[in-house]
Amino acid sequence: MTSLSAPLRRLGELQWRRGLFEWARSDGVTWVYIFKTLLAAFVTLWLAMRLELPQPRTAMITVFIVMQLQSGHVFAKSFYRFLGTIAGSVVTVALIALFAQNTVLFLPSLMIWFGICSAGAVRHRNFKGYGFVLAGYTAAFIGLPALAHPEGAFMAAMWRVLEISLGLIVSTAVSAAVLPQSASASMRNALYQRFGVFAGFVASGLRGDSQREAFESTNVRFISEAVGLESLRGVVAFEDPHMRRRSGRVSRLNSEFMAITTRFNALHQLLERIRARGHAEVVTAIEPGLQALATLLDGYAGRALTDADAKQLAEQMALYKEELPSHVRRLRAIFVESAPSEDDLLDFHTAYELLYRFVDELLSYAQTHASLADHSHVREKWDEPFMPQTSWWVSAAAALRAMSVLGLLGSYWVATAWPSGATMTLVAAATVGLSAAAPNPKRMSFQMACGTMLGAVVGFAETFFVFPWIDGFPLLCMVLAPVIVFGAFLASRPQWAGYGLGLLIFFSIGSVPDNVTVYNAYAFINDYIGMILGMLACAAAGAIILPPNSRWLWSRLEHNLREQVVFAISGKLRGLGSAFESRTRDVLNQAYGLAAGKPEVQRNLLRWMFVVLEVGHAIIELRREQAILPVHPAYAESQPWRQAIRVMGRSLIRLFIQPSRANLERSLAAVDQAIYCVRDTDEPFARHFDTSALRRVQSYLHFIRSSLLDPQSPLAELAPPRPPKD
Repeated sequence: MTSLSAPLRRLGELQWRRGLFEWARSDGVTWVYIFKTLLAAFVTLWLAMRLELPQPRTAMITVFIVMQLQSGHVFAKSFYRFLGTIAGSVVTVALIALFAQNTVLFLPSLMIWFGICSAGAVRHRNFKGYGFVLAGYTAAFIGLPALAHPEGAFMAAMWRVLEISLGLIVSTAVSAAVLPQSASASMRNALYQRFGVFAGFVASGLRGDSQREAFESTNVRFISEAVGLESLRGVVAFEDPHMRRRSGRVSRLNSEFMAITTRFNALHQLLERIRARGHAEVVTAIEPGLQALATLLDGYAGRALTDADAKQLAEQMALYKEELPSHVRRLRAIFVESAPSEDDLLDFHTAYELLYRFVDELLSYAQTHASLADHSHVREKWDEPFMPQTSWWVSAAAALRAMSVLGLLGSYWVATAWPSGATMTLVAAATVGLSAAAPNPKRMSFQMACGTMLGAVVGFAETFFVFPWIDGFPLLCMVLAPVIVFGAFLASRPQWAGYGLGLLIFFSIGSVPDNVTVYNAYAFINDYIGMILGMLACAAAGAIILPPNSRWLWSRLEHNLREQVVFAISGKLRGLGSAFESRTRDVLNQAYGLAAGKPEVQRNLLRWMFVVLEVGHAIIELRREQAILPVHPAYAESQPWRQAIRVMGRSLIRLFIQPSRANLERSLAAVDQAIYCVRDTDEPFARHFDTSALRRVQSYLHFIRSSLLDPQSPLAELAPPRPPKD
């Protein structure tokens, strides 16, 4: 028994440590965040009271708004909050100076500014957008109370800047000094882990083992990770000089990851279509090259890609790329002996052309990843940044909601002279600003109203039954701590974030005492009624005025998604590939989030994304091939095949702007004509010089035709699929 007790005890200790470590990485992070929020809030409140600032609660509220789980997010949010506060203060002072005695002109001017800021918050869906939010409701917080005393507008703006600055300084100091959680560590983890998932995804797809549902869900994951990593890259620049020196390489790595996912998706879709048609000879001829690559990637599947692994991967991919052309020629010679049809031969060439491009992109990705080990590197020079794409309709809808809420409630306040009307309007301005960039503003506003209602009940009890009996700041902290802890816990949970924000912010506005405490139950109740009514008005506006999760917006975003093909056809060729990738994924990421809970809508959007990426990327490759053609009569602009490609481009623009059966048939006819013209040009010249460029053009045209005929594509609903022409 004695011999067994020691190993069992060690096993128990190991399990206990493992459980403690797992708790520290999950719930432990949340409790660290709550502790830091509590500490920063009380330090800020104490300093604000000692400095005798007019509204210490404003400084304390700043802590609740900017405090995040990771220090980089706190730095970024604080920076943009400060810029937004300065901008809002300047605009308010200017408006007061112009319209101090004219409410009829001041209120519409403030509405216009507020609408512009709300549109900007939606347009920039990161912490830059938060700067627009602050610029909007800071103007309202300073300007509306200053209408009664315009001579104090400048000092009100100065005091607000000082109060917010105090909250920002304390928040960033506490976040960086007390148990810091680094955003750069999260970014490194995301960079290193996602390739292991991708490698397993590719190996499975090359062998034909992946299911359609798994293929789609994994692509959605890659899209959200690419968009999220770009936001995280901007955050990390505030906290980590090591990663800031590598910011260009991280941006390049993200762009190259999007490129390799698109390349593989195109190859996978083509292989699935070939397998579905039952062309066993083509599959047999293609599979040797696919199996070799799948075997190579098996060694990286399911594990993090370190810098050393990336260097090894780059060496392996360079060798594979070097051997691939001779391997393809050997397989082609064997395949031609079976007398394949023209379309089977095109399938063979197209599959290996896509495979070669995928390997080339994968090699570039591995080289960029390996370069992260160096302090400086030539690959840092990258001038093709991520280009987000937000629909102007979405921004305009947010602006309209903000202007409507502020105008309606502000007019009601001016018309009725209700003493708490100013509070109602101010809180509505803050709520509509904070919820502007949320996927569901109605839900966010309603949650904040519920949190505020809870804050009103707790605040009334503490203000009139607890505060009169306590003395000194330590006791005040003891009384406020349970509310702050509970609110911070709710705010740390995405599904309950609105309740937490409502409780923390509006409990502080209505219940946290100033240096000189005033006990007025009548004003207290009226102010909280105004707050709740203002939030409910925001929720109603989110549900009535162009709600972002409605069918009209999905249709608009789907149209924006299809328009990316137009961008691929008509955009400037320099940097077009990365811009097309980022714009398409950003639109899909927005639309997919807004359609949460509606799987059919999400599936349709995802299907459109696949066909847009396939056709758009093939068009970009066609444009690149034509841009680098040597001087020769076969490649002249006047050649029929080049004119046919231009006609095809115009027909594809019509198809993707307005999908219809007629436009689909017109596009298919144009693609067939372009393939025929290229083939007709290739044959007489093939005996005299290398026509590999024309064969590549023909492969991409064939791939476009294959994509348009894909039975999984949403275009399949416009017309029944037809067999490809010889």
